Amino acid sequence: MGIFADTDIFVLILPLSAFIISLFTSVGGVSGAFLLLPFQMSVLGLTGPGVSATNHLFNILAIPGGVYRFIREGRMLWPLALSLSVGTFPGVFIGAVIRIELLPDPGNFKIFAGLVLIYIGIRMLKTLLAGRSNKSEPKEKAEINARVSVNSISFSHTSFSYSGIEYRIPHLSLAFISLFIGIVGGAYGIGGGAIIAPILISFYRLPVYTIAGACLFSTFLTSLSGVIFFMILSNYYPGIAITPDWLNGFLLGIGGFAGIYTGARVQKYLPANLIKIILTASIIFIALKYLSELL
Repeated sequence: MGIFADTDIFVLILPLSAFIISLFTSVGGVSGAFLLLPFQMSVLGLTGPGVSATNHLFNILAIPGGVYRFIREGRMLWPLALSLSVGTFPGVFIGAVIRIELLPDPGNFKIFAGLVLIYIGIRMLKTLLAGRSNKSEPKEKAEINARVSVNSISFSHTSFSYSGIEYRIPHLSLAFISLFIGIVGGAYGIGGGAIIAPILISFYRLPVYTIAGACLFSTFLTSLSGVIFFMILSNYYPGIAITPDWLNGFLLGIGGFAGIYTGARVQKYLPANLIKIILTASIIFIALKYLSELL
């Protein structure tokens, strides 16, 4: 059932909300689905496993515009996108099963999501504070015409340059970590982007201007598989609302497409720390909202 049967919310609220959320989060390589999930649960009153499937549908519709923009501007890091996709793809299926079998109750699911997000938010906050105090660490530059340049590619790692600084992507460890991120992302309905982007920034010290496109592309692929997995699993759980809410997903996707495209276009004009602050604040806010319901 769509929102018209369940709420009095005006139809334009959905695409408008998705546009605003995606505009801010996409500059950090995150689609905004992790913020739309609590919106659907708290405002629209949709609490079943199908909410996660709807979030995946949102990603499928919203992300392509942003990916196109990053490709056009030469800031799509394809080796990173491949590493993330290889790891997260199988994890999404496992996460979908966990969501249905272990986390069908919205209360338990909010606890799970809140704990995951509060850890990520604290890690991002520590990275921000450490970056401010570490004067010797190279500063990320928001150069309008800067492009990603891949120096070398091997089975174990990729070396690339951006704004005159060389970086390294270890494929094996990243693919392994992405597997677990895919499990969490599959259960949460975010494709893993909201989790992997902060990790790439905090643990791997990669510039936010180079990871955003790869994170979005990986999220798109894993969300595509997520919708397929939820559709397949719906045949085995006939009594549970598992499939996406197509109307909600479409309305949110329209706004998300415009928001992510715009966010990808303006990212290069924003300071790196501002982008990290947006990500950190969004994640911590939602995590605290979920965990506060335990009190």
